[in-house]
Formats: sequence, structure tokens, C-alpha cells
Amino acid sequence: MTTKDKLVREVKALGSITLYFGVWVGIILLLKKLLLAQYGIHFGALALALVGTLLLAKVVLLLEHIPIGTWLRNQPPVVPVILRTIIYVLGVFVVLAAERAFEARHEYGSFGRALIGIFQHADYPRVLFNTICVGLALLSFNILSVLREHFGKDGLRRIFFTRPAERQEETGRNEA
Repeated sequence: MTTKDKLVREVKALGSITLYFGVWVGIILLLKKLLLAQYGIHFGALALALVGTLLLAKVVLLLEHIPIGTWLRNQPPVVPVILRTIIYVLGVFVVLAAERAFEARHEYGSFGRALIGIFQHADYPRVLFNTICVGLALLSFNILSVLREHFGKDGLRRIFFTRPAERQEETGRNEA
């Protein structure tokens, strides 16, 4: 495989994962906007969300290439799904908390005090909300990864985007 082929494959993978997380982040932004609109609060963080989505997709793509180990490989698929999700969610929580602490470091006098302060501040629920929503996106991504591995590269696409008659016709051709 040439370098160009590897680059094209990497860009396609990053694009599809970014699209997946982009949909999730879009839903999160819509929920925030609708919730805050009830209180007359304007909310707009689209540019930051786009950068965050791309960063999340790249990190997940990199983490997907890390081998999970012999013990984990011998477990039912639910075990690596849960462990990967926990690790990813902890990472998201740390990044979101660090981001908020970095933004608030001037209010508290230092990054360390800000990091402690955000857990006592009104922004703490926002950090938890974002962590939970992104955690659900990561959980579903990990579940879909297992399903994709089980059904093959195009298996999920065939299941969800072909008519039953077409699938049956395709199965009949494969058996012949």
C-alpha cells in the first residue's frame, strides 16, 4: 500500500468518524440551545464545537489503533466496549474540566485553584452534561465498532440501507 493510499484511507476514516460525532455534537448543541432559550439566554458555540468534534474524532481514531491486550481480547465484546468507553469518558471529563479551569484561571488566580473551583461553581453541571452526552456518543460508537467488526465492512450499511427484498436477493446470490 502506497503512502497516498494510506493517506486517503486515513482521511476517509477521519471524515466518517467526524461526521458521526458531528451529528452527536449537533444534537447536544440543539438541546443546549433549546434549554437555554427557555430562560432567554443566547447560546452560540458552533465554531468551538466543530473544532472539538474534529479533535474528538482524531483522538478516537488514534485510540482505535491501540491494541487492547490478550486478556481483553478473550472477553465477550461487551467488556472491551465498556472499558474503552470508561477510558474515553474519563479522558473527555479531564479535557473538559481542564478547558473550563483554563478559561477561569484569572478568576481564581491560578490554574490549580480554578480546577478545584469549577467543581464548586455553577459550571460544574455543564461539564457533567457535556461529559455524559459525549460519553453516550462514545458508547454507541464503541458498540457500532463491534457490530461493524461482526457484520463486516459494509454489513451495517446493508442492514440499514437496503430493502429486505434486496438483502434476500443478495443472500441468494451469495449462497449460489
